[in-house]
Amino acid sequence: MARARSPGRLASLRPVSFRPQSVRGADGPGEIDYRLARQSVLSEFRKGRIAKHEVCDAHPELVRAAREVGDPTAIDCPVCEKAKVVLVSYVFGPRLPAFGRCITTRRELQAIAKRPGTFSCYVVEVCPSCAWNHLARTFILSPARGKAAAR
Repeated sequence: MARARSPGRLASLRPVSFRPQSVRGADGPGEIDYRLARQSVLSEFRKGRIAKHEVCDAHPELVRAAREVGDPTAIDCPVCEKAKVVLVSYVFGPRLPAFGRCITTRRELQAIAKRPGTFSCYVVEVCPSCAWNHLARTFILSPARGKAAAR
């Protein structure tokens, strides 16, 4: 038998917004960091629950972008430990290709940030040696962020 709900209880349930603006004190969309997901994948790999070919599966174009235009880091590859990982940034938004645009310089990122519209930036960690890759962070590109973003 279905339980009857009181009208007072329904009146107190209001739709909740999950947009960044609904959070008190948020002045705009923030950055999403994927370190916990990265640690989870690496933990499963080290325990032998995930095979190397499953974590070292970067698309050839992503590996090429890492070799040619990636932003070098001082972080050793967590899988092969032979090379340093490289950060590759892609921007998606209006009047850009459907597959995004690979960002090659900070100046290019600043130029896109000045355009009208909302652009999303995805920063991927890639090992050019073994093809390890993981999404490092994402953020909404805005004129204020364009100056300090994409590393």
